[in-house]
Amino acid sequence: MAEPGPRFRVGVDTGGTFTDVVALNEATGEVVTTKTPSTPHDPSLAVLEGIRKVLRMAGAGMVSAVCHGTTVATNAVLEERFDDLGLATTEGFRHVLEIARQSVPRGYGNSYFWVKPERIVPLQRVREVPERMTVDGEVLRPFDDKAAVAVARWFKRKGMRAIGVCFIHAYANPEHERRLRAVLAREYPEAHVSISSDVLAEYREYERTVTTLVDAFVKSRVAGYVGAIRARLDSELGGGVPFYVMKSNGGIISGDEVARQPITTILSGPAAGALGASLLARHAGFARVLTADAGGTSTDICLVEHDTPGLTTDGAIGRFPIKVPMIDIVTVGSGGGSVAWLAPDGSLKVGPRSAGADPGPLCYGRGGAEPTVTDAQLLLGRIPPHLLGGEIPLSRDAATEGMAALGRALGLDPARTAEGVLELAAWNQANAIQQVSVKRGLDPRDYTLVAFGGSGPLLAGRLLDLLHLRAALIPPSPGNVSALGLLVVDLRNDYVQTFVRREDRLDLEAMNGHLERLEARARAALSAEGFAEHEMRVARSADLRYCGQAWEVPVELAPGPLDAAAARLAADRFHSAHQSRYGYSYRRNAGDAQPTERQPAAERQMIEWVNLRVTGIGPIERPKLRELPPGDGRSERARRGSRPVIFDGRAHECPVYDRAALLPGDALPGPAIVEEYGATTAVFPEQRAEADRFGNLILTRRPS
Repeated sequence: MAEPGPRFRVGVDTGGTFTDVVALNEATGEVVTTKTPSTPHDPSLAVLEGIRKVLRMAGAGMVSAVCHGTTVATNAVLEERFDDLGLATTEGFRHVLEIARQSVPRGYGNSYFWVKPERIVPLQRVREVPERMTVDGEVLRPFDDKAAVAVARWFKRKGMRAIGVCFIHAYANPEHERRLRAVLAREYPEAHVSISSDVLAEYREYERTVTTLVDAFVKSRVAGYVGAIRARLDSELGGGVPFYVMKSNGGIISGDEVARQPITTILSGPAAGALGASLLARHAGFARVLTADAGGTSTDICLVEHDTPGLTTDGAIGRFPIKVPMIDIVTVGSGGGSVAWLAPDGSLKVGPRSAGADPGPLCYGRGGAEPTVTDAQLLLGRIPPHLLGGEIPLSRDAATEGMAALGRALGLDPARTAEGVLELAAWNQANAIQQVSVKRGLDPRDYTLVAFGGSGPLLAGRLLDLLHLRAALIPPSPGNVSALGLLVVDLRNDYVQTFVRREDRLDLEAMNGHLERLEARARAALSAEGFAEHEMRVARSADLRYCGQAWEVPVELAPGPLDAAAARLAADRFHSAHQSRYGYSYRRNAGDAQPTERQPAAERQMIEWVNLRVTGIGPIERPKLRELPPGDGRSERARRGSRPVIFDGRAHECPVYDRAALLPGDALPGPAIVEEYGATTAVFPEQRAEADRFGNLILTRRPS
């Protein structure tokens, strides 16, 4: 009998312009990458075509698993078409969405001051149910079954197919929410229902309500999308191939489960990019990095400390707070397809609007009518007259005409206009980097930039200069780093329970009961995914704050039952974390006679426990990155000619290198251009690039 062919794990990341695919040979660790144009009308078509394409490149073999990063939930929310969304809440609280959070969206101008976002559900689509729980979960008012039936029938008459249920204090006792869900299932089985005690068992009524409504809204859309991909995979590959979807928290979930937890995929694609970049940086020897995933529509920035991307539970999509664990990412509308346009005051702007994949930039020749960042790169000679190794030809004449039309209004020639477009695009990205560093008291000069995505390597050199970064790392196949990230993550589920107690009034028995219940849920979910008991890992943490504060700091809990010693250790970790994040803490030393000048009275120094969290982790084997054999330092072997490239208003005859021919130790003085199948790297004047043992290009500034 013939030996079966190699087995490949495949990662597929769907972007606005291209769908990126990576196939990992499980036996050899060899990685094969490719890209294919996205199909916005039906993204599953591009997913399947990408898998076919990468398997042809890899040769004979079989697919052992597919992991997918998607933006379908994010895009559904950003479109804000909530016509079929309704809310059921406790009687007397139909205005819960008016709580909101105030912000200053445009500074302190004449028209805006403190404002609140518009409701996600209009008041006329909110229905109340007589019931009430106390903050401790005791029944204050019994659940009214007759009124619940009337509410369910009203939603059905109005045709609201997505219903969020959020009762006051349901995080403490979910009984009434579950009873309404049962009524809805009986009276209106076609509806997609989410209850807050399943989606987010935390206090803060506004955030819990909005998160639950978003979960209900995207349920049918995510289920339909995942179902379409599942059906195409079964048809193409045969049934039984495991299919996973990336979650916002840096883990994955099976396709069968994702329809029940759609909110967990809200930042699916960007999370994979941050994790893939972290892995590559760690192997290259960089522990503190800033990842910049620049694609066709946007750039996603993440700060990584000690090889680990930050997590947050205070994220947002558009104007809506989404309180689920997610990789801490800041997104700016600056990518290769970002449109350059004139503001009413005559100033030049770039983004956040994008030409996307269809029609795309002017140079694509597919009907695009506005100049973009990609058009500017082409006009200046920084990218070749084609993409994907010649699969997508580009028209420099169309790009020049678009820049000329824009430049006439600015009094600039096409080349200077293009340089202005790229400078604004770079500053947009630099400002996002400062949001995750400078605004948090961190100096970007202490970090290395990992620039990836289809357009990331083109502006990495400019960011190196703007922010005085230590270096910039450009990984091989930078457009496929997010797809690679899908293959380096564990299966991960998060569970939370609000249980507010001051440290001098801790109920350790009750807290241990909550932790045991959450851990049981985590282990049951991992068991359903096929993990044996000895393979499972469980992490526990708690959100703590000083009494009187509004926001919490997460700290890790020691393993084993929570006792007085473990509680003191958690408090000590909280003091340290608070000091690191905010620059001060209220830790009392043994010899302190009284509070210091910055410390309030004893009551205010007290720590308050707010949320208990449990994370269930099913470990997945990581790919082994292959080291390249050392080179001889003769980079000329990789040179494939030259072309004029404009930097700072001056045309340079830049050498053009084939990245696949570069070997570790090869050094390239700037200005230079390095081309590969899915991306181009620009080495700016006064910079140099050197290939390391993993094939990364390390950009640094040349000494004066």
